[in-house]
Amino acid sequence: MPSEFIKSLCALDSLKVSISGVRGIFGQDLNLNDVIKFCQNFSVLIKSKKCVVGHDTRPSSKILSETAIASLMERGIDVYNLGIAPTPVVFRESREYGAGLIITSSHNPLQWNGLKFILEGRGINESELERITKEIKFSKEKIGSESQINSNYISDAAKLIGSVKGSPKIAIDVGGGAAFDVAPKLLEKIGCGIQTINEKPGISSHGPDPTTENLSELISATKKCDIGFAFDLDGDRLVVVMNGKKQTSDIALALGVAKALEIGYKRFVLSIDTSVSIEKFIKDRGGQVHRSKVGEANVVDLMIKTNSQAGGEGSSAGFILPEFNMCRDGLLTSGLVATMLGTTAFTEVMKFMKGYLQLRTKVDVEAAFHEKTLQVLAEKMKEHYSQLITIDGIKSVIDEDSWVLVRQSNTEHIVRISTESTDLDKAKSIQKQVTELVKQSYEQVRRNRNN
Repeated sequence: MPSEFIKSLCALDSLKVSISGVRGIFGQDLNLNDVIKFCQNFSVLIKSKKCVVGHDTRPSSKILSETAIASLMERGIDVYNLGIAPTPVVFRESREYGAGLIITSSHNPLQWNGLKFILEGRGINESELERITKEIKFSKEKIGSESQINSNYISDAAKLIGSVKGSPKIAIDVGGGAAFDVAPKLLEKIGCGIQTINEKPGISSHGPDPTTENLSELISATKKCDIGFAFDLDGDRLVVVMNGKKQTSDIALALGVAKALEIGYKRFVLSIDTSVSIEKFIKDRGGQVHRSKVGEANVVDLMIKTNSQAGGEGSSAGFILPEFNMCRDGLLTSGLVATMLGTTAFTEVMKFMKGYLQLRTKVDVEAAFHEKTLQVLAEKMKEHYSQLITIDGIKSVIDEDSWVLVRQSNTEHIVRISTESTDLDKAKSIQKQVTELVKQSYEQVRRNRNN
């Protein structure tokens, strides 16, 4: 659970502070003083005294990056600046340098920005987050240096992926994000033909989150291509489009899992909000599944503890292969999926998941009311659902193919509601009922606060 200090920090303003990083609307919730404070505190955790820094293509990312670099250097950290770089690239390079910092708020709206912290190739944990948010007094340090560097990510990823057979034609929508250069070069290197959409950094015909956009240009392009891929602004999320139809966010993870099973991996970690179909697919093929709290760092933490080989989050369209990168890696996944086109494994996983329907929605809830709203909701849900799981939010398993999960977002001022069933009408009914219960709970908490 987050510390009392972190809870109080979030309550004071609209900053979202979690193991997913620090996020807020730049100039409103998040300012340059916040960047200086968090980066200076982060420096205490950097044992190597070296840190890789990269940023996405948001309008505010350049100035935040310059402020972050100066703050780290002031604390004696040598900075290795990648410039515009996808999150998976920064994670990969941080393995060599010992730490990493990404200026991004991933899929959040453009006016948002944030900081994502990496230590020893993984996202920070709860205890490290608490250190970053504490008030710390510093002594004077020798100023660190700054170097501009290039990444070996493309060659490293291509070596792992191998060559693609048949030169498939792939449409990719980089959304004007940090993957604008890396994604097409990686896919071309492994043997794909590429058509790129929204390739100019900072300019896009749709919003930052491909999981919620209709991706009309990509959908149109894939009618003449073998498959389409869409990335979010920092390149860790991957959305798949096939035959002119956008696939659910769980599909990218499912295809990555199918590739891992093909390689021979058997131990997986899936977030609690991932489709039950993926868990069944793994178990039907002799694999083991552990379920973690939602959040990339939580998935990775459980992977390390259970010595698992692959997994990820269906809700965020994120496959994680820890031997290469301890983060969601949409770039690597796109290459792995490309190698599966036309194979039995590809057909099997798509057919297996076809009968499972996921619905995801959200309710606007002020961050200060998140915890109380879920407490009230738990009592209400007990009246309707018998089995409740509370390792992360409130999940009810209704039957072997149907469930609903309500949890507060780590990255936005919302409560998320995820529902799955093999019956669309049933899924819609569950979603409608639980959404109403969340709204009722929120209103009850607000009334009690005002009385």
